Amino acid sequence: MEIIEIVGLGIIGMIMSVVIKQYQPEFAVQLSLVVGIIIFVLMLGKISVIIDVLKKLATRANVDMVYFQTILKIIGIAYIAEFGAQVCRDAGEGVIATKIEFAAKLLIMVLGIPIMLAILESVMQLLP
Repeated sequence: MEIIEIVGLGIIGMIMSVVIKQYQPEFAVQLSLVVGIIIFVLMLGKISVIIDVLKKLATRANVDMVYFQTILKIIGIAYIAEFGAQVCRDAGEGVIATKIEFAAKLLIMVLGIPIMLAILESVMQLLP
């Protein structure tokens, strides 16, 4: 059960962080970051399996790979931004976390423009 390992790692990291925070707060943030990165690395294999399955489904559905790659980039931006924002919040920097989320939203909008244009073109072709 991988989830038990991950939750265990998270709880151990949290306990260590709480104890360290009392004596050296700067190391507590670094510890949280390291634990988060370790959990992310543990999940990389699962992420690649999910991407492979989605690629096969997109190929079967005759979805243009440009759109599929764009969707994957959008998902990646969302997850990375959320991770970065949470690390900032853990460090007590809520303002920076908000700016990271704002930048991610803008990047997602920029990446979404070609998809929105393709949808609009499809709708325009359906209309008389």
